[in-house]
Formats: sequence, structure tokens, C-alpha cells
Amino acid sequence: MNIDLLLSILAGLLLLIGFLGTFIPVLPGAPLAWAGLLLSYFSSYNHISLICLFITCFFAIAVSILDNFTPILNRSSKVTVTAITGSTIGLIVGFFIGPLGIIAGPFVGALIGELINNNGKWDGVFNAAIGAFIGFLLGTGLKIICVLSFIWIYILSF
Repeated sequence: MNIDLLLSILAGLLLLIGFLGTFIPVLPGAPLAWAGLLLSYFSSYNHISLICLFITCFFAIAVSILDNFTPILNRSSKVTVTAITGSTIGLIVGFFIGPLGIIAGPFVGALIGELINNNGKWDGVFNAAIGAFIGFLLGTGLKIICVLSFIWIYILSF
């Protein structure tokens, strides 16, 4: 098999795994997708400039940092670590339920996590769950936009 073809195929696989990483918390979506662009740079089937690689690297790093700091920003709105953890668990469970589960899972998980944190009292639980859900949507939305842009660059590079 031609090494250029192999590099291009591996790049496409990394981009797809990176896209999955926007939903699955244990996979670093943007860095994996960027690694796909980097591999495609070395293939003669793709034509990606060094400037494009540097710019996309900046965005992959920025999105990853923002995604990790979103929970910290939410703590200022009284979102607890339990709500954030519940949101992540809700996403994982929701992933197996389907598209509706992916959307509703983080909110339900944050709500349950906040209820556990408040010992079953509903005082402020709903607001904290909404804050955790908004933080999740912000982080996930940024990752999706970033990775889809990388996939688009890859497709156009042929």
C-alpha cells in the first residue's frame, strides 16, 4: 500500500475519532482531530499549508483549554463539582440512549449530582443544574465547531 494513501486514511480516522471525542469526555477531540490534519500534511493526496497547521493548532489548544476551564467558570455561578461530574456521567449514559439522551443526559446528570450534593434538598438545585448544562453545551459546542472545521479543511485539501 502506498504510504501517502495510508497517511491520508489514518488522518481521516483520527479526524473521525476526534469528532467522537467531542461527545465522549475521555477522548481529547480537538487534539486528535488536529493530529489527523498533521498526518494529512505529510501525504501527497492532501495539500495543507504550514500556516493552516499553525492556525488550527492554536484553535485546538484554545478549545481544549476553554473546555477544561468551563467548569471552573461555572463554579462562580454556584455549580458544584458533583453537578459537573453528574453532567459528565449523564452524557456517557445518554450516549447509549441516543441523540435525545446526549442532549438531556448532561442536564439530568447535573440535576442528580446537585441533589446528591444538597442531601436531597431542592434549594438552588435547578439553577446549578442549568449552569452545569450551559457549561457543557458551551464546551461541547466549541469542540464540535472546531473539529468540524478541521474535517472540512481535510476534505477541501484533496
